[in-house]
Amino acid sequence: MITSPPRMASRSSSRRSRSDVVVDQDASEIRAPGALLLALEGRAPWEFAASLAAAPLLRKLPRGDGHRVLVLPGLAANDLTTLPMRAFLKDRGYEALPWEQGLNLGPRPGVLDALRDRVRALHAEGGTKISLVGWSLGGVYARELAKEMPELVRCVITLGSPFAGPPQATNAWWLFERVSGHPEPDAGMQAALRVAPPVPTTSVYSRTDGIVAWQCSLNPPGPLAENIEVHASHIGLGLNPLAMMAIADRLAQDPERWKPFDTSGLRGLFFKTGA
Repeated sequence: MITSPPRMASRSSSRRSRSDVVVDQDASEIRAPGALLLALEGRAPWEFAASLAAAPLLRKLPRGDGHRVLVLPGLAANDLTTLPMRAFLKDRGYEALPWEQGLNLGPRPGVLDALRDRVRALHAEGGTKISLVGWSLGGVYARELAKEMPELVRCVITLGSPFAGPPQATNAWWLFERVSGHPEPDAGMQAALRVAPPVPTTSVYSRTDGIVAWQCSLNPPGPLAENIEVHASHIGLGLNPLAMMAIADRLAQDPERWKPFDTSGLRGLFFKTGA
């Protein structure tokens, strides 16, 4: 849930000039969600129940074109946690695939290289670009992979991913340090993480996220970057019916004719864009 692979960040940032790196001058003022929001993470089972209840509506969403979608879990999570999302995407006509790396315990030796190899293999097998959907820390991986190999990636969608703020603006930084063995990233690395990939990139976030401060999940303005706000918990983002709708809409976009998420009409009641 918390930071990004140092090796991946350094590789991608080395390809950009300093003028290309966006730095948030107010990042130091961002604080981790308070006790009330953290307690509200207990609503995640209700969000899953809401997705089950909304299944008839979700099945009416446009079907995809069958391209491959690699789904990456969050910190201390595995492919079981992304099973509902992958089942939904398969029902919508995508080839939704697990990351197959066991528990996500941070950028441990071999994990990042295995992810790179998996992206290359999926692209070679299918002959088309793949989409990356990452939940929390998995979304940070997805962004950095897309920066390294944009020629293989169709689009990136992140769910509550902390790429735009200080590590301490989360309620799980201590867990990341303990399980990954990585120290706090420096200011240069944090600035590099904030830069969006050169492919269509969507951040789905919630102001009621109890784990990651919502400001940490905001893409800076850009022609291919956007933010979609939904009402959800952090733990429930991958189970939430509104998040599912946003994901399906974004995956159905033609990357060559990509347009920002449309919040006109009734959508404006459930989604917000921008910051």
